[in-house]
Amino acid sequence: MFAALETINSRPKPFEFYTASDLWTDEHTSEQMLMFHLNEDIDVSSRKTEFIDSSVAWVASRFNVGEGIKIADFGCGPGLYAIRLARRQAEVTGIDFSRRSIQHAQKAADREGLFIHYVHQNYLEFETDGRFHLILMIMCDFCALSPTQRKRMLDRFYTHLEPGGSVLLDVYSLNAFDRCEEAAMYEANLLNGFWSPNRYYGFLNTFKYEDEKVVLDKYTLIEASRTRTVYNWLQYFSSEAIEKEFTACGFTIEKLYSDVAGLPFDRKSREIAVVARK
Repeated sequence: MFAALETINSRPKPFEFYTASDLWTDEHTSEQMLMFHLNEDIDVSSRKTEFIDSSVAWVASRFNVGEGIKIADFGCGPGLYAIRLARRQAEVTGIDFSRRSIQHAQKAADREGLFIHYVHQNYLEFETDGRFHLILMIMCDFCALSPTQRKRMLDRFYTHLEPGGSVLLDVYSLNAFDRCEEAAMYEANLLNGFWSPNRYYGFLNTFKYEDEKVVLDKYTLIEASRTRTVYNWLQYFSSEAIEKEFTACGFTIEKLYSDVAGLPFDRKSREIAVVARK
């Protein structure tokens, strides 16, 4: 038992393990995530409806969204941004790891008679001959990627953009990092049964990596028939650090904001939104 507890409470190296598939492709957890996406009153998988409406209105104005504008939404979830942009006559492609979310998004588009090209795929592996005027990665998805994955993602964005095309994404700031604290907790059916329909015991270890500006939520989930560990990594950025990653991949930073609804940049903000141009 002692050895098992030592393993549960061990601190891995930053981004040593990557378990995104356990969250987005598992039948039970993907259903829970979709429920969070569609809850209009909470900021969990998606932001609140009021914010999304404001964000889409700003995106449409900022990037002149309309007929003929081609947009790719990486990590589109159930299409909350994609469908709103398609209503504005944009040609939208949505890519997401969750089959359940893509199916929901497609049904919603079909009900409105909108054509949105949805792709059920890990966006790290997405390839296309098409080129886009605008690429989105919303809800700080970029933060969940390792440095190597982020470099690969930005290179892919650059390839998939039209000359002069733009990327809009958001990340967590160092102000948000400073508010994080290390913790350890144990609970039967941790997160109210989020991780399994069966009875389980859950351990949550939150580790903070000061030098790398990374936080890990490490979930160890013990059921009668299996034990598994899920790693939820988040990278936090200064404005200088996120600009450096973009410029290293050939982008020009046009402007920074405090969110993807166009709030003016404030160094005290918990998020940084980046507009970069190819």
